Amino acid sequence: MASQTHQEMLQKYAEAIVKVGLNLRAGQRLIITLMATRGVPLQFAPLVREVSKAAYGVGAKYVEVLWGDEEMLRLRAQYAPKDSFDEYPTHTIDAIMNMINNGDALLSISGANPDLMGGLDPEIVGKMQTKHLNVASKVTEKVTTNAINWCVVAAAGEAWAQKVFPDLAPEKAQEKLWKAIFETSRIDQPDPVAAWKKHIDSMKERAKYMQSKQFTALHYKADGTDFTLGLPYGHRWISAQSMAQNGVAFTANMPTEEVFTLPDRNRADGVVTSTFPLSYGGTLIEDFQVTFENGRITKVTAKKGEAALQKLVDTDEGSHRLGEVALVPASSPIAQRGHLFYNTLFDENASCHIAIGRAYRFTLTGGEELNDEEFVSAGGNVSLNHVDFMIGSPKMDIDGIHKDGTREPVMRQGEWAIKL
Repeated sequence: MASQTHQEMLQKYAEAIVKVGLNLRAGQRLIITLMATRGVPLQFAPLVREVSKAAYGVGAKYVEVLWGDEEMLRLRAQYAPKDSFDEYPTHTIDAIMNMINNGDALLSISGANPDLMGGLDPEIVGKMQTKHLNVASKVTEKVTTNAINWCVVAAAGEAWAQKVFPDLAPEKAQEKLWKAIFETSRIDQPDPVAAWKKHIDSMKERAKYMQSKQFTALHYKADGTDFTLGLPYGHRWISAQSMAQNGVAFTANMPTEEVFTLPDRNRADGVVTSTFPLSYGGTLIEDFQVTFENGRITKVTAKKGEAALQKLVDTDEGSHRLGEVALVPASSPIAQRGHLFYNTLFDENASCHIAIGRAYRFTLTGGEELNDEEFVSAGGNVSLNHVDFMIGSPKMDIDGIHKDGTREPVMRQGEWAIKL
């Protein structure tokens, strides 16, 4: 295939986002949210405009964009009065809720600086993050119940690109990161939409197999990890594509290589060691361990960012427990690239991972119909947070545990032990 220009790749990316990620329907409106810095419109506007053209091309009624400048967040943490962090305007949340309540679609573009809040007071950063989570909880509730078709994708922000490729000049780093985004999102394929449909079908087969087993627990064993995680009755293994309550089948993450479900919030025991850094709230957390007893996090340690990790866990009661477990082979296309992305959208698709905090209601049979108390009683978790962190490696073995206590290999040396 002849070499394609960056603009041509952006057009193909936008088409895949609209037709596969969102599966946007004629007559729907679309709201796009993003956070960037160093000339926000210049960085991400070309992608946003291509997505808008593709959206109108399939019959979208209206496209709205909420531009954000991440540098304003850092300036606030540095200079705002210490008693001012309860201030949080609600107009952006109200705009998103207006679209969601109308059955419209939501696209989030990720590309922020993973070190944005580095070196700042973790107490202040924690207050800002908690306030944001509280105000945004209305949107979060709609997303976790798949009220509408939604999708998260990436754009190569300058600061992010420099973090991933620190030895390159800024322009070259961005070019290389864009190339990585296109390749891992299958945009380099002759027909990206067809390639995505084939990938989705393959992932669905894996989820179908895990669903048929209905394991009661998973046991993880690797260097620094010895961990047993319970799975509640009625858990649902999901991959690649979901059905929204507005009747649209969509793919929430591009890229995606995971098969996931919810764990039992009361059954997690042992120690897990991170295998990738975690970028949370603009702080990079590295080389950390998390200890669990009876489902609850009892101890965290980290070589870097431990205070931020503890703040995350202390956000609320639900953030002391887990809300997602995801299986990803160590040979996934993203892992094979041989470098970190410092962005959870990508790094979670290079490694098995678990998530601190809120469970997705759709990962429990009938979960969308339950209130918070009923969901918790069924083993689901409720929290302001949902933060994935990576624990998989080429040395990890995972067993599925049946109700009678017998075990079955699920992964060996980081790869699927299941042959389909």
